[in-house]
Amino acid sequence: MFWLLYNFLMGLTMLTKLTTPNKSMMLKLSSLFAALTFSMSAAYAAGPAEVFKPDLAKGNEIMQQCVACHGADGNASAPIYPKIAGQHAEYLYKQLSNFKPGKNGEKPLRENAIMAGFAAGLSDADMKNVSAYLASQKQTLGSATNKDTLALGEKIYRGGIADKKIPACAGCHSPTGSGIPAQYPRLGGQHAEYTESQLVAFRDGVRNNSEQMSVIAAKMSDKEMKAVSDYIAGLR
Repeated sequence: MFWLLYNFLMGLTMLTKLTTPNKSMMLKLSSLFAALTFSMSAAYAAGPAEVFKPDLAKGNEIMQQCVACHGADGNASAPIYPKIAGQHAEYLYKQLSNFKPGKNGEKPLRENAIMAGFAAGLSDADMKNVSAYLASQKQTLGSATNKDTLALGEKIYRGGIADKKIPACAGCHSPTGSGIPAQYPRLGGQHAEYTESQLVAFRDGVRNNSEQMSVIAAKMSDKEMKAVSDYIAGLR
């Protein structure tokens, strides 16, 4: 629960750097912060929650349904699908949850017909088990392939784009692209085509589960997205 508050504050800090919050946004953020702190107080008063112990064997069983797209060990060979081997379990769990509709029937934060159908049949324990199993696998290395955009990609990843107020990707996803567990996903070695498709999805409103990334992607050109995606593929 304390991780939720920490992530909220980190995200709020990043968001205020990217945009100028208006009165309406600040009211919504204040309400969200109050609800989060109330939940933390209630959870603390109720005592320590039972720690979930993932079952990797069950996770492996569930993963057999994913082999066609993501490969036997989570290393997808087709570049349109993500490598999910070695990804942080917390991040994978969140993504699976976001493919499901909201509790009151709201549309999923991530729109993908294939993943929505898969996630619909998973229980909370299933999602945690398969996420833990995939996190235990080793991701295969990737490589940048376009030497003409390598310098631009590196500049964006390590230094951002100052005139567009786009922060360096390395600030959240680390210099090597390994990310930060429970906060930001691993990017290094990911297929460039998939990374680029997600930046486009954030920009076009197809993917709505990260306000930070939606704001950042909205400011990027197609050329910049393609360059940084190719650079990320070679990180290790």
